[in-house]
Amino acid sequence: MKRSPLVILLLTVLLDLIGFGIVLPLLPTYSKDLGANPFMIGLIAAIFSIMQFIFSPLWGKLSDKIGRRPVMLVSIFITALSYLVFSQADTIALLIFARGLSGIGSANIAAAQAYITDVTDSKSRSGAMGMIGAAFGIGFIIGPLIGGVLKHNYGIQMVGYVSAALIAFDFILAVFLLPESNANAKKLNFSFLKKDSDETASRQSAGHFLGEKFREYGEGLKLVFRSRPLALLMTANYVYTFAIVNMQVASILLWKEYFRATDEQIGYIFAYVGIWSVVVQGGLIGKLIKKLGEHKLFLWGHLFTFVGVFFVPFAPRDSLFSLGLIILFFFAIGTSLVSPINFSMISLYSYKEKQGQILGLSQSVNSFARIMGPFSGSILYGMNFHAPYIVAGVLTLLGTVIAIDLFKYKIEALEPSAES
Repeated sequence: MKRSPLVILLLTVLLDLIGFGIVLPLLPTYSKDLGANPFMIGLIAAIFSIMQFIFSPLWGKLSDKIGRRPVMLVSIFITALSYLVFSQADTIALLIFARGLSGIGSANIAAAQAYITDVTDSKSRSGAMGMIGAAFGIGFIIGPLIGGVLKHNYGIQMVGYVSAALIAFDFILAVFLLPESNANAKKLNFSFLKKDSDETASRQSAGHFLGEKFREYGEGLKLVFRSRPLALLMTANYVYTFAIVNMQVASILLWKEYFRATDEQIGYIFAYVGIWSVVVQGGLIGKLIKKLGEHKLFLWGHLFTFVGVFFVPFAPRDSLFSLGLIILFFFAIGTSLVSPINFSMISLYSYKEKQGQILGLSQSVNSFARIMGPFSGSILYGMNFHAPYIVAGVLTLLGTVIAIDLFKYKIEALEPSAES
């Protein structure tokens, strides 16, 4: 009974990520076709993560109150609408709006992770979190292939239409097959739609609204940093994500300019990494956790990632598909272990009835790193093509130190009063 809703949830996440993978690789070229300069191309790429950074904790917190199901339904609908807008985005402004709308809808990953915590026990949770990671891998294998064929044969409009149709099907599945998992959810109250007699209460300035949101983030951070293991995991989340994104920005340029790879070969590289991610996160991670435990795998994931990022630019020019693939194997395994285990451990250490809020905050931390990382990677690459990888290696070593420190804390959700 617990597996059935989990399967439906993972299917909806997979469809969402395939739609995401269809559009994402085409954005830089399409932005350039519309006349975007390098800054605007960066903004178009970043606006998705910016919206995720803002909305992930809001969706997560809302799912704690009104339930996971309504949050998932609304956010999936918004995502489908965003791809419909994308199909008609013949201006830079409309393209930015479409990507921002997509970021708002796709910020539901926090609610999806909270759903997993509702329907799994502590022993099977990391494996279930790993399935989301596997969905990312499958999305980035299938999505770009579909997107490339559609763009080449039918144009950018068809890319948007197919993505929108895919997410619309995702929405229909969720409506009929996805049950509510949050037993503490309250029924929706639409009284807020009624006119408030106190007009001052119903009219808030934008500044006041933003102030409230910053206050909520501050409260969330205070909640997290009252727990030492949660604080360590949240810090590791930011450091690790920043390291990976910082390195990824430079990768395509390095493969093209240093290793002289073609666009087709670069596609094979992404598929190679994606396949290993699916293998690890789709099946092996659950078995490895039962055998070694979260703490050890979290540590080994950081060490594997260090090898997979630090040595990339030091490989000989003609070794991309020999030594380069071995290095990327370590990268694929390391990233497949660290990210799902990080989020799983955050949920396991989280306070009772606060998991949606804390997981949402962790997604915002992740998104903030994805906003800042590209700027760092591009600047460092311009200075020296080795620099992004050296910085990424140093940051993964910092994550290794954090992983070692976490061994002191038994996995359990302690209330603040119970902690030193």
